Amino acid sequence: MPAPAAEQTPSSSLVLLCAASWALPGVGHLWLGRRAKGLILLVALPLMFAIGLAIHGRLFPPRALTGLFDMSEPLTGLMCLADLGIGAAYVVATGLGYGAGDVRAVTYEYGNTFLIVAGLLNLIVVIDAYDIAVGRK
Repeated sequence: MPAPAAEQTPSSSLVLLCAASWALPGVGHLWLGRRAKGLILLVALPLMFAIGLAIHGRLFPPRALTGLFDMSEPLTGLMCLADLGIGAAYVVATGLGYGAGDVRAVTYEYGNTFLIVAGLLNLIVVIDAYDIAVGRK
């Protein structure tokens, strides 16, 4: 009986695969040879993130000194975790000063939704790449 795929794949390469998949959506699938799916994800998720920024969505910042969750506003902490799910795009956008959001804009809530969903979808993509790597898919 052959060894399960999880035993065949070293854990360090799985961590690297998941980190790469988190940092750039679709890269994990490209790494695993799923070219069509990887390219679709590489285009669709950053595009969704960019649309969220373009329609005045807000990127919720992590609380550097008080921890990630502000207990007075737990939903803001959860939205920050969801935004962080998109990976390097979050870091680049916040570094360039994007994602301040404009509450007065009619599209503000739609922008927030695009940003949050892009991050959550990327986290699902990371899990999918992991499942492919260990042979569950």
